[in-house]
Amino acid sequence: MKIAIMVIAKKKPQSGMSLVELMVAMVIGLFLTAGVFTMFSMSSSNVTTTSQFNQLQENGRIALAIMERDLSQLGFMGDLTGTDFIVGTNTNVEIAALTSDCVGAGLNNATLPDEKPAHFRRLWGYENTATSEYLSCLDYGDVKADTDVLQLKRFLGPSVSEGDSNAIYAASNSSQVAFFVGESPTATIENSRIWEYQHHVYFIADDASGIPILRRKTLTNTGMSNDEQLVEGIENIRFLYGFDNDGDSTPDSFMPASNVTELMWDNEGFQRLVAIKAFVLVRSINQDRSYTNDTQYQLGDKTIIIPANDHYRRKIMSTTIVLENPVLIRS
Repeated sequence: MKIAIMVIAKKKPQSGMSLVELMVAMVIGLFLTAGVFTMFSMSSSNVTTTSQFNQLQENGRIALAIMERDLSQLGFMGDLTGTDFIVGTNTNVEIAALTSDCVGAGLNNATLPDEKPAHFRRLWGYENTATSEYLSCLDYGDVKADTDVLQLKRFLGPSVSEGDSNAIYAASNSSQVAFFVGESPTATIENSRIWEYQHHVYFIADDASGIPILRRKTLTNTGMSNDEQLVEGIENIRFLYGFDNDGDSTPDSFMPASNVTELMWDNEGFQRLVAIKAFVLVRSINQDRSYTNDTQYQLGDKTIIIPANDHYRRKIMSTTIVLENPVLIRS
C-alpha cells in the first residue's frame, strides 16, 4: 500500500521598503531633481545673458555705423565743397517755403540757405535739456532728456542725370548751385552735376512701450516731415567735437556742444572742426530680473547714473569720425 505524502510549501512573507528606506529614497530623489532644475536655471540664465550681450553689441555697432557713414561726408557739396552758399550771388533757391522745417541756432541755420548775411550752417548740435536751444521741429518733450541732438546737411552721392518730384536736388558746378524740385533747375548752370540734397537730424526718443530708439529726421520735397526709426535700445548718445588749433588737420581738443561757440560752429575762427567722437549707451530691450544694474557709465565727458533696482544690461560703445570734408576748410 502506497502512502501519499503531501508537501505543503510554506510561503515566505513579501518584503518591501521600510519607511526609513522610502524616506531616504525620496530625499535622494529631491536632491537629484533640485540639481536638474538648478542646471536648467543656470543654462537658461546663461542663454539670456549671452543673447542680451550679443544684442547690445549688434545694436551699438549698427547705430555707430549709420552715423559714421553720414558724418564722414559732412559738408560734402559736390564741386562747391568748402565754399559758402550766398543766396543771390552763387546760390539760387527755386523752392517755395517748406511745409515743415528744422531751424536751429545761428542766423542762417534752416534746411535751405537764406538771404541773411551769415554763413550757412551745415552742422549744429545740442544736449536736450530744459534750458537748451532746440531745433524748431523737435520740442524738449519730443526728445529723451539729457541726450544729444545733431543735425547735418550734405549732398548725397553719386550724382544723377536728373531729379524728380520726391526729393530736393541741387545742380552745381565749381561756382554756382541751384536748389530745386523736379527734373532740372530753372537757372542755367553750365557743366553742372545734379545731387540729391539731404538734411539729417539724429536724436533719441522712447516708443509707446518705453524702449529708447535712435531716430533720424530726413528731408522730403515738402520739408523735414519724415521720421525714421533706426536702432532700438540706444538709450543715450553723446557727441564731442574735435577742433584743430594749429592747422595740421588733427584734433587738438574735443568738447561738448555747450562749449562750441558760434564762430566755431561756422568755422569762422582759427579753429577748424576736423573730427567728432560719438558715444552711445546701449540698453537691452527686455529686463532680466535675475540681474540688477548698479553700474555708473562714463559717456564721453558725462557720467550716467542708473536708477536703483534697474534690471537692464547696458554697454557703452564709441567711435571717432574723421571728417573728410570739413566745413569751409579752405581759408
